[in-house]
Amino acid sequence: MASHIVGYPRMGPKRELKFALESFWDGKSSLEDLQRVVADLRSSMWQQMAAAGITYIPSNTFSYHDHVLDSTAMLGAVPPRYGWDGGEIPFDVYSSMARGNGSVPAMEMTRWFDTNYDYTVPELGPDVNFSFASRKAINEYKDAKRLGVDTVPVLLGPVSYLLLSKPANGVDKTFSLLSLLGKLLPIYKKVVSELKAAGAAWVQFDEPTLVLDLDSDQLQAFTEAYSELESCLSGVNVLVQTYFADVPAEAYKVLTSLKGVTGFGLDIVDGDKTLDLIKGGFPTGKYLFAGVVDGKNIWANDLAETLSTLHALESIVGKDKVVVSTSCSLLHTPVDVVNETELNEEIKPWLAFATQKVVEVNALAKALAGQKDEAFYSANTAAQASRKSSQRVKNEAVQKAAATLEGYDHRRATAVSVRLDAQQKKLNLPVIPTTTIGSFPQSEELRRVHREFEDKRMSWEEYVKAIEVEIKKVVKLQEELDIDVLIHGEPERNDTVEYFGEQLSGLAFTINGWVQSYGTHYVKPPIIYGDVSRPKPMTVFWSTAAQSMTARPIKGMLTGPVTILNRCFVRNDQPRFQTCYQIALAIKDEVEDLEKAGIKVIQIDEATLREGLPLRMSEQSFYLDWAVHSFRITNCGVKDTTQIQTHMCYSHFNNIIHSIIDMDADVFTIENTRSDGKLLSVFCEGVECVAGIGLGVYDSHSPRITSTEEIVDRITEILDVLEPKRVWVNPDRGLKNRKYIEVKPALENMVAAAVLVLTQLASAMEAVYRSWE
Repeated sequence: MASHIVGYPRMGPKRELKFALESFWDGKSSLEDLQRVVADLRSSMWQQMAAAGITYIPSNTFSYHDHVLDSTAMLGAVPPRYGWDGGEIPFDVYSSMARGNGSVPAMEMTRWFDTNYDYTVPELGPDVNFSFASRKAINEYKDAKRLGVDTVPVLLGPVSYLLLSKPANGVDKTFSLLSLLGKLLPIYKKVVSELKAAGAAWVQFDEPTLVLDLDSDQLQAFTEAYSELESCLSGVNVLVQTYFADVPAEAYKVLTSLKGVTGFGLDIVDGDKTLDLIKGGFPTGKYLFAGVVDGKNIWANDLAETLSTLHALESIVGKDKVVVSTSCSLLHTPVDVVNETELNEEIKPWLAFATQKVVEVNALAKALAGQKDEAFYSANTAAQASRKSSQRVKNEAVQKAAATLEGYDHRRATAVSVRLDAQQKKLNLPVIPTTTIGSFPQSEELRRVHREFEDKRMSWEEYVKAIEVEIKKVVKLQEELDIDVLIHGEPERNDTVEYFGEQLSGLAFTINGWVQSYGTHYVKPPIIYGDVSRPKPMTVFWSTAAQSMTARPIKGMLTGPVTILNRCFVRNDQPRFQTCYQIALAIKDEVEDLEKAGIKVIQIDEATLREGLPLRMSEQSFYLDWAVHSFRITNCGVKDTTQIQTHMCYSHFNNIIHSIIDMDADVFTIENTRSDGKLLSVFCEGVECVAGIGLGVYDSHSPRITSTEEIVDRITEILDVLEPKRVWVNPDRGLKNRKYIEVKPALENMVAAAVLVLTQLASAMEAVYRSWE
């Protein structure tokens, strides 16, 4: 029986790719040094899967930044601003597209479906000239073959590539991206032809957009694309892979009728209706790549239950036509549980990271072929039973408190417009106040402090003293820059979610459980294994310490319940909304303690509100109801004079703007620069929101320092739509991943731009008054 892995983590077991890239960018190593690290990572990945017995091993899933950007490079779809003049795309152009450079900004990033991963959005228009500009897919296949591993090259499918793109700057937003299909397909034909010539027996086309709610024209594009490709697909087996949800019924008909396709990859973990679709009919003679091992979460597979599902699929599809697979790429999981030397020994057997999932896939395939590893299955059964019966998982008091939340509104009693007036009297802020989003850069010295404290080589008193020195530095810098609402810089925090998770009950943590978020940004998601509560205050000490250092308001900085939920690996033994309500109650306790301690502004970040949105429209309303309700629970009890801010980033909010407004925050600060001001357009279209709004005015995830003039232009665009008294000026995100040599001039330019705009407004008003005299 055959086995298959959709994709695999690319960073290395201990983030080797991150460190190699950052060393190269810092000028400490050469491109050749970087390429050697990459070659070692890829070869070890392929050989590991081969040693585990996997039949269909993916190649071309490795990336220096992200796989969609790699597709853009393959297709030669480089925006003109990067100055590429044809030929093979050089690494500096590729890096500029991902990160920006001194003269041009990076391309937009947005969420990859409902994951925590960001991809670089292709920018296309009617004048784009596609060309075969990167041979990465062919080169990687050949590299694996030289190692004795025959792989399945993975390509982002042509229709999904277009549907995941956006009209380029200056192109009418109504431009049909699918109209480019005819120009795109010749490049795919060249790639497939070269792969066949190199000896590839299979090619995998990822078409994840098939799980979305597509219209008839979009579905027709798949039929047209694969009909056009059919002649070049002759002589190679083709897998069309979907993931993250079940394929809707109409799309399923289209998918299973595609020309030139040998097999279909379907998600049976997140695809609630996939089994019913297959039972309703599956094309004779085709392979089913059955995604039965969860590629997005870290829980060990219930092998007995899954084996039963596979036997049912065999009876429909045929014994030799079922291929055991992962539900999606393992990119979304950490690499190896073996590296977790400090994880609780009771919890550890409950988990499976990428390495373990590869073993699970092979164990299921072998069992399906009558070669069941009884010892492996017995250990799995024992782990499943242990998790269900563990006293660590259940807390009756927490479950009872969360259950009482359903059916109530939990909304602040006073309208936001009245609250803002009360807050202004207390805060006395200028028109168009400035602020930042949360974190400031963490130096190597600060990281050393963290390491020594964690290793118990530094006392609590010494640690507090070191952190307070850092807070004073951050507060002083903000005062010197004349920023209006300050932050303490979060020097005590490792990650915005992990920091809170470590202080909540019901969560476990890893030391090497890194997952790629984008580029070289990795996170270690906490693992929610049980009921969640807050044993004691989490941030009050540091916030009050910072407030004692300045007369200006310091924001209390919290991560919201939905973001904590969406940035964790979440228990799968109860509905997600129940877990979210538990977290909301914990954050509510923290908000009220901050208010009692005299903190006047509290920011509750909900950066991932939209990324948790179900892919199917019919399921979105329920999610938004409980997600927005969870946010309101956190702050429904505070006074009118306490300002509640929230922050969101890298998402398309237009279709959920009314849910965002229903969160009832006093101020929303939202990423804006990498999305071409998409959110501003909803206010242009008449959406009413009386809260304060800070649309980010510079990209804090690029090393490029945005000029004062550019920021003035962005503020002016915002003021064309929103009243000055509602506008805030802030960066897109926190500044943790930047350096002070970038942060200081960027913030200087931001404040200077706000002052310049205020001066212009004052001059304009003075001119109006003079005209009245």
